[in-house]
Amino acid sequence: MKPILPGSTIGILGSGQLGRMLAIAARQMGYKIVVLSPDANTPAGQIADLEIVASYDDLSAIRKFAKKVDVVTLEFENVPAAAALATESIVPLRPGAEVLATTQHRLREKNFLRANGFPVTGFVEITSELPSGCSYPAILKTAGFGYDGKGQIKVASDDELRAAWDQLERQPCVLEAFVPFERELSVVAARGLDGHFVDYGVFENSHQNHILDLTTAPAVVTAKSAKDALAITRGIFEKLNIVGVACVELFLKSDGTVIVNEIAPRPHNSGHLTIDAATTSQFEQQLRAICGLPLGDPRFHAPAAMANLLGDLWQPNPPDWAALLQFPEIRLHLYGKDEARPGRKMGHITALGKSGVHAAGIVRAARAALQAQSVQVQPLVAPLPVEDIADDGMADVGAVDAELIRSASDGF
Repeated sequence: MKPILPGSTIGILGSGQLGRMLAIAARQMGYKIVVLSPDANTPAGQIADLEIVASYDDLSAIRKFAKKVDVVTLEFENVPAAAALATESIVPLRPGAEVLATTQHRLREKNFLRANGFPVTGFVEITSELPSGCSYPAILKTAGFGYDGKGQIKVASDDELRAAWDQLERQPCVLEAFVPFERELSVVAARGLDGHFVDYGVFENSHQNHILDLTTAPAVVTAKSAKDALAITRGIFEKLNIVGVACVELFLKSDGTVIVNEIAPRPHNSGHLTIDAATTSQFEQQLRAICGLPLGDPRFHAPAAMANLLGDLWQPNPPDWAALLQFPEIRLHLYGKDEARPGRKMGHITALGKSGVHAAGIVRAARAALQAQSVQVQPLVAPLPVEDIADDGMADVGAVDAELIRSASDGF
């Protein structure tokens, strides 16, 4: 199969910030971009050559979109199966409709994982009636169409389970055993048309209100835990025959074992730091993979951290960008969204550091400065030695004083 070379046109189903960053990478590599989503003036549409505004259920519009491009990829996994199949009947869709069908539905995804021997949380299916004899606490999740904590409720008794199912309108659900995990991890990786596989190592993530708040790379885990996480990820890519970038989200238990939480069949929020930290970003890697080109070098220039910027930071006053950019290590990425709503991802910041925890301290302090217009924080005369910041996990990051993390940019 011939590679799809620069000058060709990439189609993207979905037009949010993932599509925007993919479109930016495509522009840099000489590709044209067409996006389709139900909205206008979107983050990706602002970068694209053509923005098609249509419902994902409008199969006529989907087919017209597919005829305008040379290959299609996803930035949003909740595309209806009919739209994916209609696209795939005209032009290559990578990852394909079969991958999407498995990963966008929690029950199918968990059955796939269990059937293929991947470690997964215990679960039961709920369709027409509630099971008896459940162990609590547990998490009730809708079987389909959930992300960023949507469609899931923690329950601690039969009565809470009944109320939660009513709240979710008694739609098909999965009841998962609650995992007493120590840390949340992710592995972002890519697989080419030729089966070549590369990964970015293991990242560590922390969430607020079920939304990713901070990612550090590399994760502070044992060599065995990292090896297991990478092996699981590669096995999932191969079993699903994924072509492109995807992310496997995992839980790390106190005994060092890792279990799979979810699979995201697209570039991932935790992989945003690869734009500034890696030789080849996850977005360039996605383009290389779906176009049948050799995959790029995933190695990092230095440890890194990424913090999300949610719409909450715009309340009650707009962010103080000048205060943020007083931190010389910070790279700012905004997504072009007009309305800043609480919980809405408006952008992110990245920093490189002497360790992941060091970089995490920088992005935390810089983000705090966005709303601290009246606080004048002076940079240190000399950089903080890396040994002065504990490197034994995310629990220490919050204890790092914002003033102390203002290191001079002396290289890493």
